[in-house]
Amino acid sequence: MSITPRLLRVLILAAAGAFLAVALVIRAVADGGLEQHSGTALYASMVWAGVLALRPRTAPLPAGAVAIAFCWLVELSQLTGIPATLSARSLLARLALGVQFDPLDLAWYPAGVLPLVVLHQLARARARPVASTGQAGRRRR
Repeated sequence: MSITPRLLRVLILAAAGAFLAVALVIRAVADGGLEQHSGTALYASMVWAGVLALRPRTAPLPAGAVAIAFCWLVELSQLTGIPATLSARSLLARLALGVQFDPLDLAWYPAGVLPLVVLHQLARARARPVASTGQAGRRRR
């Protein structure tokens, strides 16, 4: 069974929902460093899922690079104070943009994305031989 872009989008959105659920559970039961750093990594995981939801055929490394770059851009934008102003007015802005720059977050974003890039690459490598075998076994008419 091959995975169509539509099915991949559904799976990716389900993964993003799972990342969000895990982040909310951790937030409900923990605090301090675990809550902060796991939330940062899981935020990056959701961004990775968003990249693939928008462009399902994106290769693993470019998808990961775009996700990390986006997260870094959001984090660096916190130096301007604009996200803090928006976050004071909206919970959604607070969740999406954060409030205060934390240089440690710059390291936690790749921690949330790189394992997914590896899994994505392994899944693609495993799917390729099956697809190529199916093509070789067909007769030309």
